Amino acid sequence: MRILYALLLIPSAAFAQDQVSLPDGCTGLVTVQMKSCTVSHHFTCEADPDGLRRRVDLDDGGLTYTGAVDAETQWIESFHFRSDHSERLEESPTDPASFTLLTETGADTYDFRTLSDEVGTTRYVGADTLTGETVVIDGQDLLRTTYRIRAVNEAGEELWSSEGREFIHPEWRVFLAGEGTYRMPDGETFEVDDTPVDFIFPGERGFLSPNPVYGCNAVLSSFSPDSGQ
Repeated sequence: MRILYALLLIPSAAFAQDQVSLPDGCTGLVTVQMKSCTVSHHFTCEADPDGLRRRVDLDDGGLTYTGAVDAETQWIESFHFRSDHSERLEESPTDPASFTLLTETGADTYDFRTLSDEVGTTRYVGADTLTGETVVIDGQDLLRTTYRIRAVNEAGEELWSSEGREFIHPEWRVFLAGEGTYRMPDGETFEVDDTPVDFIFPGERGFLSPNPVYGCNAVLSSFSPDSGQ
């Protein structure tokens, strides 16, 4: 099932309801409230290949992003609501992302391209590294990582670069965002902090809530990279 099809089944007024309505055949796994006035919902769908995991993000203005990664956390496809563009992974990446390699060796590099009818081809090159730290957030044991990434267009021009710190949940086999700095070609920089605060599970109050809780009164950057895990 393609992301764009799934989007058609998520009500446009989802943020006005008590819960986000996932597409038929899909099951919510966990809701993550983050510092950045963003709430994420991780879910799986029966029609997807084994190991595929989907995510939808909302801020205080509504839907912002939905995407999918495979069992190795290799980015597969996404749709960005604010810029109204989609991306899909090009077949046979030069260096696929590997969650297994990261957890077994402490480091993983990647080099892949995405295809988009709206913005063209983009190449993403980067690396993730475990720091050896374990951080407990809302009862979940997370492993700290550092990352670096560059996005380059078809002409070989850098679109943006970023570095910072994130987390992985080794049992869930997912990345969770953290702190980062984005740099634009003109020298402008953007600081982001998407560190998770609450993990909410089925049956708990706030599960699949469309309403972000933290940081919504802060002045936040409007910059959003074209792809993310």
